[in-house]
Amino acid sequence: MENSPTTLGSKGLINKHEFLRVIIQCLYSLGYKKSASCLEIESGVRYKSIEFDLLESQILSGDWDDCIDTLNKIKDVKDDTRSSVLFLVFKQCFLEYLNRGDDSLALSVLQKRVPTLHMSNETVHKLAYNILALKEMELGKLDEDVISELRKRLVMELGKQLPPPIVLPERRLEHLVETSVTAQIDSCIYHNSQDAVLLYEDHCCGRDQIPTETVQILTEHSNEVWFIQFSNNGEYLASSSSDCTAIIWKVMDNDKLTMKHVLRSHQNPVSFVAWSPDDTKLLTCGNLEVLKLWDVETGTCKHTFGDHGFTVSSCAWFPDSKRIVCGSSDPEKGICMWDCDGNEMKVWRGMRMPKVLDLAVTSDGENLISIFSDKEIRILNLRTNAEQVIFEEHSITSLSVSIDSKFFIVNLNSQEIHLRDVAGKWAKPLKYTGHKQNKYVIRSCFGGINSMFIASGSENTQVYIWNRQSSTPIEVLSGHSMTVNSVSWNPKRPLMLASASDDHTIRIWGPSQSNKIQPAETST
Repeated sequence: MENSPTTLGSKGLINKHEFLRVIIQCLYSLGYKKSASCLEIESGVRYKSIEFDLLESQILSGDWDDCIDTLNKIKDVKDDTRSSVLFLVFKQCFLEYLNRGDDSLALSVLQKRVPTLHMSNETVHKLAYNILALKEMELGKLDEDVISELRKRLVMELGKQLPPPIVLPERRLEHLVETSVTAQIDSCIYHNSQDAVLLYEDHCCGRDQIPTETVQILTEHSNEVWFIQFSNNGEYLASSSSDCTAIIWKVMDNDKLTMKHVLRSHQNPVSFVAWSPDDTKLLTCGNLEVLKLWDVETGTCKHTFGDHGFTVSSCAWFPDSKRIVCGSSDPEKGICMWDCDGNEMKVWRGMRMPKVLDLAVTSDGENLISIFSDKEIRILNLRTNAEQVIFEEHSITSLSVSIDSKFFIVNLNSQEIHLRDVAGKWAKPLKYTGHKQNKYVIRSCFGGINSMFIASGSENTQVYIWNRQSSTPIEVLSGHSMTVNSVSWNPKRPLMLASASDDHTIRIWGPSQSNKIQPAETST
């Protein structure tokens, strides 16, 4: 043991003594006291430092003068930390002196000891008041077992406040391992699984963890497909097309999609769809036309919102699935909130309100995010009415919000996607490039476990996928023959992605496999 190295690891970064100490702490915390004790004896390394061992002994025996002396002699402790732990010790002293009827010693602690810590008068008065109140109620009745328990609690509290190496932070080894595993997951660009990460090997996912291969082509639309969106429960897909229809598709157990309903009522192309949070209703937005509400189970139209005087440009649901909000491309109409029966509940409009291009309500119902006049983003907190205004340099074509309500992305015609935080704490957005977008509306989406991926269509017929931590795409998917207008990642099946194109088709993407492409089954 005398000639054993003081550091471990190929790079010599691990102090052997510290490493053994955190292992011993871990064994004790897991309940392996005999093993921990044996390792202490064999290695000569103790879990508790000499200083803390001494402090514990002095506290448990009530040797307060020596305890205070020990605390004052410990080096490398910040003044405020030292004052804080000494205050806890003085508090215990004060209580015990009062409990045994030694009022003069108790008063001495309050008058001479506590003032040296430079605590506020309010803190000192509060201490005296609380303990004196206790004395009238029950002090003098505290037996030795209660006093012993209070001393043990004091030891534990000091253990939380004193810094390393005097005391190790709780569960230090577990924290180090967890930090390492988290770092490996964060650096894994394809990580898209909730399975436990093994400690036996370094973690690294392959590209088979994300959808990269076409597994099905849906061909029921007879014209350009402009928008698609999976339902919140991942069991349906809705698509809208310039053929003036929307289609609800059912996701089967074998991950294939079959047509459930064709929604025919719009006179113009259908530009947008929105699922209610409970997935029982679907909104369809006609291009320069009205908004319609559909029953998902029956495929029947339940209500038509607005008229030809109210041109809906975008719509979104509130979390209760009972209220919707719609934006108009007509500046005079602004933004309206309706219930499902078409009753107007609230209106945001004004002389200075520009036309609304897109909007979304965060899933927690806290914020209404709107895109105004090409380059302006407004985030309205619906609870406080506080508003953030963000300006982009280039025109915005679409908006998408993450499931956790913390982030949103906008597509710009400068061939960039910008990721921002809803809270507005970031000084600058994260930017993603590689796709092609100059003149058409291209819609992107979040996807995968914890929304760690961004997917987008492109004017060059391809689908692009980014890991949120990298500005360049990790995958470029080929298959469509014309512009890809919209993409949607299944929120419950992280290996399923859908894309909609001007080539009249919807492609369903899955992990790389050898399955043959199959056409969609149609409902009878």
